[in-house]
Amino acid sequence: MALLSPQSRADLTTLSDRAGLVHLAKHASIIVVLMGYVAAGLPLWWAAILPLGIALVFLFTLQHECTHQTPFKSIWLNELSGHICAILILQPFLWFRVFHMAHHRHTNDPAKDPELAGDAKPENWAAFAWHLGTLGYWATKLGTLWDNACGSFDQTYVSPRAHARLRTESRLLIALYTAATLFTLTVSPILIWIWILPLTLGFPVLRLYLLAEHGRCPQVANMFENSRTTLTNRMVKLLTWNMPYHAEHHAYPNVPFHKLPDAHAVAARHLTDITNGYVAFTKAYTAPLK
Repeated sequence: MALLSPQSRADLTTLSDRAGLVHLAKHASIIVVLMGYVAAGLPLWWAAILPLGIALVFLFTLQHECTHQTPFKSIWLNELSGHICAILILQPFLWFRVFHMAHHRHTNDPAKDPELAGDAKPENWAAFAWHLGTLGYWATKLGTLWDNACGSFDQTYVSPRAHARLRTESRLLIALYTAATLFTLTVSPILIWIWILPLTLGFPVLRLYLLAEHGRCPQVANMFENSRTTLTNRMVKLLTWNMPYHAEHHAYPNVPFHKLPDAHAVAARHLTDITNGYVAFTKAYTAPLK
């Protein structure tokens, strides 16, 4: 871990169940309150669907942290949280860990980074709109579930030893989604209003957020250069589990979310791209689009 003394390394990589559970309680409370508001049909309930969707889709960032086993000190808490997030955001946890570790090994390498495979960063308005839209995103998620369930693993980063457990994981998720669909068709459409529709509206926000992590960053091996840190407000940092400190995360992937502000203090002078907010990033990114 470059730039850090042994003591600093030990301090920054200290895991904490308490810090993780407090943060999870805040994030989960937002979701539960908004779900309850929509489900109860309270005044202007429909206006709560978008913020609910944003709170739901950013469980992605918790699942992301769980792939590193850093939100909590207890391994079982990391694993349980990652699998619960998988159900809610339609992203198999065990599969995502394999995918994400490959991303860390080959960050922003167009030939090896799985985040760039078949999904290049948009360079015109049509591609930008497609990137933010939900149609392709839903298709990708459902396609991954189906391919994994069928045992269709053609990615080089997926070890043959992982095939069986990834196949079982996706089959269990499909069984859960089938049960949810039957419940919706025969008992109540409530899941559409408190889960599926919010996810659909929230995914574009997540896609824009994710674009800021590496979009237009140099395709080099240096983690201080190939990843972007975005300075933002406390609510965004809460929902994203401090992942806007993204260059710091890539440079020091063993640092838990609650220590990333400290990592930023250490690494800031070495970073090549620090953007002041997501509005500024979006303006800068879209300026050259045609």
